[in-house]
Amino acid sequence: MLEEVERWLSRRSWSATERPIERILAAKQRTGTTVSVVLPALDEEATVGDIVAAIRRGLMTDSVPLVDELVVIDSGSGDRTAEVAAEAGARVVHRDSILPRIPALPGKGEVLWRSLLVTSGDIVCFIDADLKDFDAGFVSGIVGPLLTDPDVDFVKAMYDRPFGEDRPLGETAGQGGRVTELVARPLLNLHWPQLAGIVQPLGGEYAARRSLLERLPFPVGYGVELALLVDSLHTVGLDALAQVDVGVRKHRHQDGQALGRMAATIYRTAQLRLSRGHLVRPELTQFERGEHGFVPHTYAVDTEERPPMRDIEEYAVHRAA
Repeated sequence: MLEEVERWLSRRSWSATERPIERILAAKQRTGTTVSVVLPALDEEATVGDIVAAIRRGLMTDSVPLVDELVVIDSGSGDRTAEVAAEAGARVVHRDSILPRIPALPGKGEVLWRSLLVTSGDIVCFIDADLKDFDAGFVSGIVGPLLTDPDVDFVKAMYDRPFGEDRPLGETAGQGGRVTELVARPLLNLHWPQLAGIVQPLGGEYAARRSLLERLPFPVGYGVELALLVDSLHTVGLDALAQVDVGVRKHRHQDGQALGRMAATIYRTAQLRLSRGHLVRPELTQFERGEHGFVPHTYAVDTEERPPMRDIEEYAVHRAA
């Protein structure tokens, strides 16, 4: 692992418990920073309501006014996702109603890109809508550094993925998913070694300053997480990136074929960015849960995109409103 990454791990990797909610709220009040939470959702009626309710109950009260707006972007669900989310207290917006001038494409990245047009927060926090046993500390944990440290622009969640009856064979707590370990982590270690310290590069829970997100292109599909990470590195530098340990993440697992499609998309996303010509380092860093947090171990190793949102005319009108 690069010495730069080792220093980064000691300076920019935290536990959510290091920032009590009182400190986060004080920083929010002092800076006047607003926070938007976005849930991209497609057929998630079983979980989206509980997530929305947990955020409203824990972070949108008079005593804890951390989140200013909570928006669920429905990608065209065939179930009651929209109704359940609205009943739980979210503002629900259909993907196709946002920027109708540009026909929507299927994919998670498309939804995240369009969400910038229907939210107003200075900080935008993305949370996957399929999480089980959700804790609002996911949100406060990854938003906290952005409110308390002006030098941080992008924060990823890191977490354990515990054993369970629906857990795929071969995955252990502390590891990323199969696509992370077999595709994303090797790609990052080999081609963007500065990002070797990211524990969960493909995790769907992260927060960033709007001023950064609006400058980045968004792949329309599953490559969006990798792309935002790589492009943020090149836009604001490693020291502006951070990660926070939020504990445990439980979610629905994809089947092998779906993961194959995801892997291909992520590889293509990386391939497009490799045209920039960065150093290739033959090392791979993986993580295990240790007594005091995640421990890195380094080993030797023998699609279509949307433009930056600030280039969209309607976004300029939205921001001026």
